[in-house]
Amino acid sequence: MPTADELLGPDVAACLVRGIARIAPGSRLPALRRAAKGLAGLSLRERSDLLKDALLADLPGDYPSLDRQFRAALADPEFTGWLVWPVTEAVSARALAQDPPAIADALALLAALTPRLTAEFAIRPLLSADLDQALPIIQTWTRDPDEHVRRLASEGTRAHLPWARKVRPILDRPECTIPVLDALYRDESEYVRRSVANHLNDLSRTEGDLVVATAARWLAAPDEHTPRLVRHALRTLIKKGHPEALALLGFAPAAGVLVHGPELAGRTVAIGAELPFEVRLENTGASAATLAVDYVLHHLKANGKRTPKVFKLTTCVLAPGERITFSRRHSFKVISTRVYYPGEHEIEVQVNGAASGRTAFRLTG
Repeated sequence: MPTADELLGPDVAACLVRGIARIAPGSRLPALRRAAKGLAGLSLRERSDLLKDALLADLPGDYPSLDRQFRAALADPEFTGWLVWPVTEAVSARALAQDPPAIADALALLAALTPRLTAEFAIRPLLSADLDQALPIIQTWTRDPDEHVRRLASEGTRAHLPWARKVRPILDRPECTIPVLDALYRDESEYVRRSVANHLNDLSRTEGDLVVATAARWLAAPDEHTPRLVRHALRTLIKKGHPEALALLGFAPAAGVLVHGPELAGRTVAIGAELPFEVRLENTGASAATLAVDYVLHHLKANGKRTPKVFKLTTCVLAPGERITFSRRHSFKVISTRVYYPGEHEIEVQVNGAASGRTAFRLTG
């Protein structure tokens, strides 16, 4: 992952100062120059907010004035990349400070800025302020000739966009963004289609039935890319063993398939080491079985409870009478996104959503 200095460091901030100086030649830009020298030790979001506040301080006035200045900056080919993030945030902040809020004008400017660097974070305060005004405008972006603008329609309205503020009205009305996705799921751009899949996957956290119904409609009117998009969109539901999602992808209940295991190489593993295990499947039925095979680690938490985490093993087709063995090694390497606690953990196999073979082992410090 690039560092904050690489994305929004002193060099990028200096480029922003030069770009703003060209559109505001009468200003010495004192706040922006101070901010550009004060980024050390700040997170990426904190850097963007600091520069955003400095822009608003050095470019006073109403929203139309700021709009004209930033549109003039678009004529500069160097006005691009991560320096655009605080610019888009300044657009939203000034628009919402206007009375009445300049939501439509701000969305138009953000659509113009997004090819330079996505405005997916900046449209969210506007959606929160007036979803009923903003969403129809965003719907028109699905027909824009620029793939970056079409992607913005999907990405900026995601329920759980990483790094982004939540949009409470969208969380309260999760079905409201489906028309945006309906307009984009057959988009010619993979960049756009991937956003659509991630957006639908976001909704699956709480709206599994809505997601399955939407995916089923798309599969009934597909293009060549739709099956892959739907598989990506349903990945969380598949890991959860959602029956309708599994059936939609062809993974019917695995009648006649016997699951043996998981068989562990040992019942103790140290933090930082690996746990080898095997799973054997046998199809005793009279027809081939299409299988989605996962395993679930039930991690011991600090409070003594266990939380499941699903890991993909494979997908396969098992002929009648066929047997197959999978060997895996699960790593307990220390990583920044997970804390391991010594004690009894559990592992089980999940085949087409049905769990079996739950086995305990001890994780040691």
